Amino acid sequence: MFRMLRCVPLIALLLVTVGCAQNYYNVPRETYEKKVRILGVAPIFVDGGSDIRHPEKESLLALLGNQNRKNEQVLVSLLKDTGVYLSVQVPQAQADELFSSLFFRRERRMDAGVSYNKYFFKQQELKNFIEKNHLDALMVVVVSGHTAQEKIYSGNLLAFLETDYNYLIMTAQILDADGTILWEYPNFQKRMLSFSPLLNLQYPDFDEAEANVTDRVDVKYKTIPGITRAFEKTKTSTVQNDMKVSRLYSTIFEEMVFLLKPEFRFPWENNKTEGTKEQPRQESGMIPVAPPQPESRPTTSSPPPPVRVEPLGVTPEPVPPPPGEIKTEDLKPATK
Repeated sequence: MFRMLRCVPLIALLLVTVGCAQNYYNVPRETYEKKVRILGVAPIFVDGGSDIRHPEKESLLALLGNQNRKNEQVLVSLLKDTGVYLSVQVPQAQADELFSSLFFRRERRMDAGVSYNKYFFKQQELKNFIEKNHLDALMVVVVSGHTAQEKIYSGNLLAFLETDYNYLIMTAQILDADGTILWEYPNFQKRMLSFSPLLNLQYPDFDEAEANVTDRVDVKYKTIPGITRAFEKTKTSTVQNDMKVSRLYSTIFEEMVFLLKPEFRFPWENNKTEGTKEQPRQESGMIPVAPPQPESRPTTSSPPPPVRVEPLGVTPEPVPPPPGEIKTEDLKPATK
């Protein structure tokens, strides 16, 4: 009995720890939930101009477009299942055309030691699309190419190759009509998160190196049929038993939606959050638009400086660093 009583404070502490909110939004969660009642989900985009180095790039882009259409409805179902929104809608639009009209530029980012592509969209086009479809906010998901240094081990874990590998990654944002980023994935503001690639397009051929008795390991691209088979490994959707989803997409969809689900709160936590003012992060990333000029009136003060409008254009993709030195490591078992 005494031991059980000693455990009570520990259990209470654990409950409080679990109840503490983790805000993965760029605005207070309560503000977001009041503001975004009707969420639009754009068709999943493929950024063909990103760092996709596969030798059969056009075939890969076509495959990705097809896989996006097959799997995106599962993301919509997961978002509806959160219970956060009054309605989750899929506006009628062609993915490639919509991306072309909204896209402003991409930027390679490094947060918490994780690199990814961050996207910026044209403010006026985004505003027009959201208002035309009577939405409170729009979720945009982009599949893009990305190159990063990684250490990959052989199947028997006795060797590794550390060099640059070309990946497919998936990022997402929820934006309002003013271009404010209300939520994004990945988001490392409050806590470091894992960020898994959608698919690694390359692999080190350890078997060939072993067969040729050499320490030089070649990095090869996966074939289109092989990539197709990887995407076609499916599982049953967690929200609809009659719906199948690619395991590769499902992993990332579930990570995203986990960060959008309502949090458990104790009654006393609700009191603390009342009166919280909206403080969105000032990084909409839109094309700056000059505000309307006020009527000219006589004044003795100096005129304000002219508003600087950045030229429209696509920032070229940063040149990736040259591949690092190929390293292998043989871990021989200790002799008895």
